[in-house]
Amino acid sequence: MTTLTALTAIRVGRHETFDRVVLDFTGPVPQVAHEFTDELISDPSGEIEWLTGSEFIQLTLQPAAAHDDAGNPTFPGPRKFRTRELANVQAVVVDGDFEGVLSVGLGLRVRTSVKVFDLASPNRLVIDVAH
Repeated sequence: MTTLTALTAIRVGRHETFDRVVLDFTGPVPQVAHEFTDELISDPSGEIEWLTGSEFIQLTLQPAAAHDDAGNPTFPGPRKFRTRELANVQAVVVDGDFEGVLSVGLGLRVRTSVKVFDLASPNRLVIDVAH
C-alpha cells in the first residue's frame, strides 16, 4: 500500500477581515478542490452530514487520508467541532476519509469569498473565509 499524505491537525484562527482554517499534513499538500454546496455529504456513506451553518464549503483533497497504512488515525482531534471564536466559519467536519480521498466541510454563517492556498515548513493547506 502506498503511504498517503496524512492529515495531522486542523487549526482555526480569527483575523480582522477573515477566518482562517489550516489543515496540517505529514507530506506534500494534496490537490484540493472546493465548492459551495447546499449540504455536506459523508463519503463513502452518502448520508447528509449535519453541521452548524447556513452555507457550506466542501473541500476534497487527494491523495490524502486521516489514517495511516495500518488504519490508525493520524488526526487526533474531533471529527466534527464548533468554531465559536470565529466570525463566519461556525463549524468544521472531516466528512470523508476513503480510498485516498479526504473530505472536509465548513459550515458558514454567510456565503462570501474564499481563498485556498498551500504553504510549506510545515506543509499545510490554508482556507481563508472572509467575514
